[in-house]
Amino acid sequence: MKVHGVFLMAVFYYHAYTELVNGQPRKDCQTSCGKVTIEYPFGTSPDCYYADDPSFNITCNEREELIFGGNKVINISHTELRVWNDISYACYDSGGNVTDGVSYSYSLANLSLSRNNKFTLVGYNAFALLSTTGARDYSTGCLSACDSPPAGNGDCNGEGCCRTDVYVPLDSIGFETRPSGFGNMTVMHDFNPCKYAFLAENGTFHFNASEDLKNLRNVKEFPVLLDWSIGNQRCDQVGNRSICGMNNSICVNSTRGTGYNCKCLEGFEGNPYLSNEKGCQDINECISTIHKHNCSDPSTCRNKDGGFYCKCRSGYRLDTNTMSCKRKDFGWATILLGTTIGFLSILLLISCVQQKMKHRKTAELRQKFFEQNGGGMLIQRLSGPGTSNANVKIFTEEGMKTSTNGYDKSRILGQGGQGTVYKGILPDNSIVAIKKARLGDNSQVEQFINEVLVLSQINHRNVVKLLGCCLETEVPLLVYEFINSGTLFDHLHGSLFGPSLTWEQRLRIAVEIAGTLAYLHSSASIPIIHRDVKTANILLDESLTAKVADFGASRLIPMDKEQLTTMVQGTLGYLDPEYYNTGLLNEKSDVYSFGVVLMELLSGQKALCFERPLQSKHLVHYIASAMKENRFHEVIDEKVINENNWKEIEEAVRVAMECTRMTGEERPLMTEVAAKLEGLRVTKSKHQWSDQYPGDETENLVGVGSYQRKAIQVALAMIASRM
Repeated sequence: MKVHGVFLMAVFYYHAYTELVNGQPRKDCQTSCGKVTIEYPFGTSPDCYYADDPSFNITCNEREELIFGGNKVINISHTELRVWNDISYACYDSGGNVTDGVSYSYSLANLSLSRNNKFTLVGYNAFALLSTTGARDYSTGCLSACDSPPAGNGDCNGEGCCRTDVYVPLDSIGFETRPSGFGNMTVMHDFNPCKYAFLAENGTFHFNASEDLKNLRNVKEFPVLLDWSIGNQRCDQVGNRSICGMNNSICVNSTRGTGYNCKCLEGFEGNPYLSNEKGCQDINECISTIHKHNCSDPSTCRNKDGGFYCKCRSGYRLDTNTMSCKRKDFGWATILLGTTIGFLSILLLISCVQQKMKHRKTAELRQKFFEQNGGGMLIQRLSGPGTSNANVKIFTEEGMKTSTNGYDKSRILGQGGQGTVYKGILPDNSIVAIKKARLGDNSQVEQFINEVLVLSQINHRNVVKLLGCCLETEVPLLVYEFINSGTLFDHLHGSLFGPSLTWEQRLRIAVEIAGTLAYLHSSASIPIIHRDVKTANILLDESLTAKVADFGASRLIPMDKEQLTTMVQGTLGYLDPEYYNTGLLNEKSDVYSFGVVLMELLSGQKALCFERPLQSKHLVHYIASAMKENRFHEVIDEKVINENNWKEIEEAVRVAMECTRMTGEERPLMTEVAAKLEGLRVTKSKHQWSDQYPGDETENLVGVGSYQRKAIQVALAMIASRM
């Protein structure tokens, strides 16, 4: 094992001078080195350290490191020197043989180890010695005995780490740290190959078993405190020859047992070894944030040399017994004032109690509404498995009331089975749609929570964006982005939105709806079935882009299931007959509903119309019957068909008929529908719907017999001849 001697050449010899003020530094002396402040009596050049005594001479090297006796200085205080201290270590191989090691010895000269240091050993089955030399040799040590990896981090309690106080003799002139191991090193080699011993300032080392037992060798040094003093005589011996007492400072005996130090008087701060403006100066306790005064109302702080005093303000007097300010006696006025204050205090207390009760009642009511509106269910389901914890903004009741002008009827955008939708204007002038749910039973609450849950999982340009919700009201509220051009139903069957939609617009809208449903079925994090696809739930923005809305009836389908058994929900005319009869819900139910929407786009007629013959009240039956009877030209909206697009319309009709087959097994997937419509839109009749079902193509449709492709072409030719 190697032994390196590191000598701290710091000999503080004091020479008695007869003058009161000795060797004050020049004004141009270097005051810092890097980040370390250099304070007198230390200095880096002649006439800058105490009385030109070389013992106080320190060096600032080219790397701006302050060096004292070969060691880097961390900082200098008025009684201590903080320097970096190397770590001693001993490393072993798996056979227990020493492979590397270093122990360090130090020459203290006239410095002393501060008792604010700790001697520390890190290692298992290890011991370490701290030995000093001097008039009285001294040794102390630490022992850590254990042969299994640590269960966790902790204090130095003898398991992997040992720490002891440093009480070495004050006249010690040097010390050495040396670690060593014992016992079976093979067991410990993987998690503790080396043993470490070092001195460190108390509080600078925190044991981390998982790191320190194996990697402490990466740490080269720790800070250590060394006590210093001037000369080797005590204050009573040096008398008025000390450099203290020249500017609000006094002489104090050094804690190291020899020499003395200077200290500022109480109420002063600065360098007690200087007599200039950097020496001990008065502390203004009245404005200081460190040395705070204890004056309190009705007194005010007044600074004085070396301290402060509290001055009573007008109307108060100083009680010399308690040294506190007392109100002057005004007789009956005092009684009246006290009575008034007492009465007002009672009123204030009553008011505070009432306000507290009111706030408590309001909070309880809001909590009641929160639970009543499914808040607990929402939080539980949002944080549950299979759903993302969406960042949904929570709006206040007052904010919702203000934005809808007190839920004024003129702000109603629409009403449906799931609730009423209002137009709202938020404080930032942004326009939103606010849905006020209808509550009649627990199922309605679940539908509301379900809509929040579903929308929080969807991130698609053709789905209405959920902005947040409000649960503090008697009925829950949902806040959506505002879509300002009505519904697809309004554009197809109303007269408020000008000219009828062109074929290109209808085909694009169909592609957007199909793509959105395909995303919900296949691309969302959890498959989602809308369960209420209809033209009234398709919103159009100012550019006539489709936005799928109203997810109150939607369901999330677990990844391990293809269908769910649920209570039948939906809208007559769009409802999947197989789902209606069996209660089994799957993605083919949305395919059927989309087929009806596509028929509406092609025909311009409503999904359910009681003005049509009894057998044709349902649009699916109506179109299927017309196809069977070669009346195809009667069911296509004459506003959209022409000689250039009849083949596209024929293909679109074929898609709609495939989507509305009687059984879900015979219907295509929504992804297939979206791909066919997108191809139809882009290629303009080059891609034909493949004959996946040979033979009569409508024999499996609801209540319809077979019809031939030729009949469709003849009917379209008749329409084209009329254009």
